[in-house]
Amino acid sequence: MTRTITVGLDGSPESRAAAEWAAREASLRSLPLKLLHVFERVPGAREALPGSETDEDWTERIPRESAEGLRLRHPGVEVITDRVTGKPAEALAEAADAAELLVLGSRGFGGVGGFVMGSVSLAVIAHAARPVVLVRAGEQAADEHRTDPAGVPSAATAFRPVVVGLDTDHPDETLLEFAFDAAVRRDASLRVVHGWPEPPTSFYRFSGDAELYDSLERRQATVLTEALRPWRQKYPNVEVIEASRCGSAAEVLVNASSDASLAVVGRRIRTRPLGAHIGHVTHAVLHHVVAPVAVVAHD
Repeated sequence: MTRTITVGLDGSPESRAAAEWAAREASLRSLPLKLLHVFERVPGAREALPGSETDEDWTERIPRESAEGLRLRHPGVEVITDRVTGKPAEALAEAADAAELLVLGSRGFGGVGGFVMGSVSLAVIAHAARPVVLVRAGEQAADEHRTDPAGVPSAATAFRPVVVGLDTDHPDETLLEFAFDAAVRRDASLRVVHGWPEPPTSFYRFSGDAELYDSLERRQATVLTEALRPWRQKYPNVEVIEASRCGSAAEVLVNASSDASLAVVGRRIRTRPLGAHIGHVTHAVLHHVVAPVAVVAHD
């Protein structure tokens, strides 16, 4: 069965922006686009007056009208609709596991221009086994591309770089495969970012600080280069930009994603006594990065 690019649609501006992004991604991947609405029944809800639109009528109309518009704007994309009844977080997480990737909208803005994370989005990201992409309200196709020679935003220019954060101690293949594939489909460069901690002696300003820092910088850069060597060979046509920086992984990745078309971050699949967690780096990226963010679950 062919997987789809699935988007959670509820008629809000942020979900409509997510649907547009999902349609563009479906075109890049030559996959169908599924518009999914989750209808949650409210116990004790009163019946609508005769001749008025019920919540259930509305949830059928919104996906239908959205699909018609998307087919007109993206004529090469097959658009299908689906509607399920249940709790949104559970239904969307289940839909994500059956999709190539799941796309969700965010009200934005949180932090310095990032996403306002609702409980549903957090729950889905924390539990979905497949990649989940978060798209902020107001996202436009031109935002993913470089400005034209006159400095005007344009969807006709080249894509901005794809940016991925990498833990060189545990470079995950699932994460790198997703990031390289995204760069290939966009014919974009891939910026691979690694943050490493400042040496402890820096606090005390020992005399050998400069030499120690330079040595650590070269060592960390070499580790990143070696981790990427087989991937450069696998994807020889992708321009890879290595960015090994001193600082917290979250801060380094957020700063490096300021001009990204897509930011990619990993989430380890693990369950703790209080449930699944997305990790502080992923949380920081979701909270501060303006570009669409793909969260890729991996072992």
